[in-house]
Amino acid sequence: MKKILLVDDEILIRESIRDCIPWEKEGFHLCGDAPDGEMALPLIEKHQPDILITDIKMPFMDGLELCRIVRQRMPEVKIIILSGHDEFTYAKTAIQLGVEEYCLKPVSSADLLALLHTISARIDQERIQKDRLLQMEEMVNGHLSLKLDKLMNDLCCGMLSTADALHEADAVGLKLSAPYYAAAITDIRPDNPAGNPVSPETVQQAQEFISAAIPDHHLVHVFRRSRTEAVWIVQGESILQVETLLSRLGSEVLPIVEEKAGGWIVLGRGKVHSRLQGIHVSYMEADEDKTFLLMIGINQRELQRNGGGWTQAVMLERGRLFHFLRTGTLQQCDEFITSFSAPLRQVDWRSSLYGYYLLNDLTLESIHAVHETLKEPDTLEQRLHRWQAQIRNVASYEQATTFLRRLAEELISLRNESAGKYAVIIDKVKEYIHQQYSRDDVTLQDAASHVGVSPSHLSKIFGQETGTTFIEYLTQTRIRHAKELLLTTNAKTYEIACMVGYNDAHYFSHLFKKTTGMTAKDFRKQGQDGRSAQESGAWPHVSAVSE
Repeated sequence: MKKILLVDDEILIRESIRDCIPWEKEGFHLCGDAPDGEMALPLIEKHQPDILITDIKMPFMDGLELCRIVRQRMPEVKIIILSGHDEFTYAKTAIQLGVEEYCLKPVSSADLLALLHTISARIDQERIQKDRLLQMEEMVNGHLSLKLDKLMNDLCCGMLSTADALHEADAVGLKLSAPYYAAAITDIRPDNPAGNPVSPETVQQAQEFISAAIPDHHLVHVFRRSRTEAVWIVQGESILQVETLLSRLGSEVLPIVEEKAGGWIVLGRGKVHSRLQGIHVSYMEADEDKTFLLMIGINQRELQRNGGGWTQAVMLERGRLFHFLRTGTLQQCDEFITSFSAPLRQVDWRSSLYGYYLLNDLTLESIHAVHETLKEPDTLEQRLHRWQAQIRNVASYEQATTFLRRLAEELISLRNESAGKYAVIIDKVKEYIHQQYSRDDVTLQDAASHVGVSPSHLSKIFGQETGTTFIEYLTQTRIRHAKELLLTTNAKTYEIACMVGYNDAHYFSHLFKKTTGMTAKDFRKQGQDGRSAQESGAWPHVSAVSE
């Protein structure tokens, strides 16, 4: 039913209109009436009518002034003016105010009812159109949201060149260009002994709260990686700005969210990198960081559950240990570990699991402290299983000290071996690319498997050593060979695209022009013209210079 509100200073007219129309039967509800505009405004605010019927000439506030106020506050309300004044000025003002109908008194109940039905049908049609527009807007927003998530995911996975990423960002209205970038990953975990998962609603609310609470949120982009994980891409004008945003995310926002969510949140952080391609490297670093912190967090909770009074009794200078692992020498291990492990004499190694979780915690945090300095940090996961098996056999303070000494010696030895040994790996990867570039399915994962390191580690060191990403180097190699084929063969463009690893000839053409500044056809023609000119003597002969 459409709600009607009537305003007229003549009580007889109000009563006549009110009593002569069967409102409910006709599909209307007369929600109130008033003698002037001033008295009508509170009723209009209260009842939110669909249609307002008003006179013009009234005391205190006339109908035209009432129409102005209603049109400003509630533009969707339809207005009918009933007036005894057949003056052009009134009608003109009414039209300017967007009044639906301007009727001269007297108006029969049949005519008024017909007018109300016409306006009611108009309201229904407008609402249908509005609903359709809202549905279309939701579809467009949903489509843009999916495209944005895909863009963020492809950036993190290293699947896009800088030009492609900026082009796709423009297509979804995202300002992505910035001097510095970093990635972070949050994972909401249950904080209960039974390990009951956090509800999807709680996860969604927590992630929305994080988004809303982050300062300068226009510099932060987020997408869901899994039911409990979200990836945050932070951009900024300086390293300090990006690091500050990440720091506030961890120190100010997440503690509040943890309290609201009833769980605990793991925050893996990648380093700040320049250039858009640095997002991929930072994402890999954040993923590694999150994995370590998740293991550490789970172990620490077990430590608290099993340790009882030991949690406060054993005080270890962990920061001192991690600093030693980064800077100490093998010759200093025995003396350092003997000093560091002295508080472990208090642990009951035989009747409590506390000692196991304590050594496991120290092992996990030690790995986390030094893994970035290692040549092949992915091998630490395999070593971790061996170290954890050794921890299970520890039954005394002496055995615990021996374990920590061997752990420190092994980590320091790995650190020493890693210094300056990336060149061999990079050369092998470059050779692999030159051998396999013609395949359309060459990936970073394939190359990492070929040289025996993790994809994240390879991505990081490849960028550090070459100044370019794996995908960019692969693209450069393919385009270089395509240029050679264009100049030395008569193969068609689509054939050359397949020969250098691109099944999509249109994408190859787009990539070739973006890389070289000209189409493949123009490049071939320019090369042919150059050779013809040289052969005819128009150009002096120039000896070949190796790249």
